[in-house]
Amino acid sequence: MSKLFIIGLGPGDAKYLTEEARHCLQSCTHIVGYHLYIELVDASIRPKNIVHFELGEEVERARHALELAAQGHQVALVSSGDPGIYAMATVVFQLLDQEQNDLWQSIDIEVVCGISAFQLASSLCGALVAHDFCLISLSDLLTPWPTIEKRVKHATDGDFVIAFYNPLSKQRDWQLKQSLEIIKAQRSGNTPVVIGKQLGRPQQRLIKTSLQDIELDMVDMLSIVMIGNSQTRQVGQHLYTPRGYINHSGAQ
Repeated sequence: MSKLFIIGLGPGDAKYLTEEARHCLQSCTHIVGYHLYIELVDASIRPKNIVHFELGEEVERARHALELAAQGHQVALVSSGDPGIYAMATVVFQLLDQEQNDLWQSIDIEVVCGISAFQLASSLCGALVAHDFCLISLSDLLTPWPTIEKRVKHATDGDFVIAFYNPLSKQRDWQLKQSLEIIKAQRSGNTPVVIGKQLGRPQQRLIKTSLQDIELDMVDMLSIVMIGNSQTRQVGQHLYTPRGYINHSGAQ
């Protein structure tokens, strides 16, 4: 049967690749993905047939992977992090939904989860997302800015820990600043902020700062920015967001 694995590679280092992902990669004949992501896969488990794509060619990647699978190949379509979080799984399902290709409908598709950047950033600094949190992409290439802005406002109103993906780039240098201003209007300047840069890679860097001290030049496109809620605290070198276990022993 035609098989398409949509695989999350984790944030970078091979130690964050799950055993399931490793097993699936070894079973495939073809691997499709952004070339920098494919390079994260150890050569010993990388399928022999490699198809590289560039950033911005997500639809082309997904379409090519579906076509290969429809031809009877075992295909790995890879993403960094988790493939269902701002990544390739949704592109595949949107193509299936919109194009109604009969050959594609017969493909056995399996989404293989991976460790996302927000999970690694949280664990590196302690337990930042131990209570309710949300993920928001600040890229307005696919989502209109008014929609993103509304989500930032509601997340702030709800006192969520917020993780910003795609915080800025050379072409987008104002969305993060505007989002921070929205949050500053309701949260203390001492609110902890964590910036994870190149997480899971040799250049990994974790910056701990605060809402009042964060500077935009601390952040780049390969960063994730995480902002604590009103309850987030620091103990020693660690940050955590309490969930009430000690005061409410019945909580799960």
